[in-house]
Amino acid sequence: MLVEALVALAAAGGGAIVQAAGTDAWNGLRGGVARVLGRGEEAREQGELERLDRTRAVLTAATGGEAERSRTAQAAVWQSRLEMLLEELPEAEREQVAAELRALIEQAAAERKQPSVHNDFSGSTFEKSAVLGSGTQHNTFN
Repeated sequence: MLVEALVALAAAGGGAIVQAAGTDAWNGLRGGVARVLGRGEEAREQGELERLDRTRAVLTAATGGEAERSRTAQAAVWQSRLEMLLEELPEAEREQVAAELRALIEQAAAERKQPSVHNDFSGSTFEKSAVLGSGTQHNTFN
């Protein structure tokens, strides 16, 4: 049985996965969670990446009241996966994985707080132009 602090960490991990889906924090968190759950096995890590991608697809497809239910359900799924991992690990390895999870959660939270700018340009002509700003920017020129 896991101590409360590890259960809370698993819950925070599940929440971080759900909150990161569809944001700039996704790729970093996705890869980190897959590495943690894959435990050094390439095939297992690939399976986790696929599960994470399905989670993102479910979350981005959900609308209205369904969106909140999907977020809650997916957070619970990932919390459970992380709890099972932590529970099955020996004590020393459990502490290492817990530290890795904390770092991933903190990194994702920091990336979500950074301002983001999104610009779409369609049917425009640009000569000697520049896009100025700070933070994360996404520019699409169609």
